[in-house]
Amino acid sequence: MTDVAALVQAVRTGSRRAIGRAITAVETGGELGRAVLAGVSLHAGGALRIGITGPPGVGKSTLISSLVTSRRAAGQTVAVVSVDPTSPFSNGAVLGDRIRLVDHFTDPGVFIRSMASRGQLGGVSLGTASAMTVLEAAGFDVVIVETVGAGQNEVEIRSITDTVVLVLMPGSGDGVQAIKAGVMEIPDVLVINKADHPAAAVLRTELHAAMRLIPHEGWQVPVCETRANVGAGIDELWEAVLAHRDALGEAGVRARRTEGMRSRLRSMALARLAVRLDTACPGPLLDELSSQVVGGDRAPDDAVDRMLAGLLSNDRGGAHPDR
Repeated sequence: MTDVAALVQAVRTGSRRAIGRAITAVETGGELGRAVLAGVSLHAGGALRIGITGPPGVGKSTLISSLVTSRRAAGQTVAVVSVDPTSPFSNGAVLGDRIRLVDHFTDPGVFIRSMASRGQLGGVSLGTASAMTVLEAAGFDVVIVETVGAGQNEVEIRSITDTVVLVLMPGSGDGVQAIKAGVMEIPDVLVINKADHPAAAVLRTELHAAMRLIPHEGWQVPVCETRANVGAGIDELWEAVLAHRDALGEAGVRARRTEGMRSRLRSMALARLAVRLDTACPGPLLDELSSQVVGGDRAPDDAVDRMLAGLLSNDRGGAHPDR
């Protein structure tokens, strides 16, 4: 097994190879992944965590690229975790940041990592938070997460970041769709990208109207306007992010991260249970139960009871119950 202590130390010194290996380990899991995550967790927590979400095509990656350029000019180091959707048919993913953020690959102060969602709902994968922990341990000042897309399931991004930025585009109906999908409850900062579009004023009006319908305690969600392709409005966006962080304060950040960890621990526990359930209820048995339900010979709830009985039986070290 890899010397975990040496790997963690190499991560802390900023070794890009070590960071990549550590992220792969914690994403894969297993004994090595758990040991690495335990090691880096002792040195994490100091970065400003930002989540960037929004529908496909609104310019999230371009916005992130401009934000990275701005932060590097200010002397800060930046890590980006870009989560791309996984095909439900091939289980493959187009890890697009390899193309979209190419301008920053040679910058030693920037680290970019693609991750597949692996079918996980919530816009991020189960390994995303662990990857962020590695990047924090590596000493990056800012860690940015780009999610799969915008929808009600995107709420998961709130559990692993301090500030969520929702990016929308004029002229596409994004404002109305965001209101209908309940997405407006997610962001801490709203961004109208491609703000030179003639329909920008309409979207701005829609967003302000939508925010009046959602109760907010203390923090009033600002609406920023950017043209990410030329870097316009990026400084104002960063000021809004910092203002939100200041509004949270240290106590607020800790409370938000604690609540996020609660959600993360539950997700990790459910993932482990899912693996054990697959072992207790292998494919042939699941096929048999499914066929019985479709054929009307067994009720769905009864089939689930049989599956769970197998899981409990395995936990007790007994044989699988009668089918």
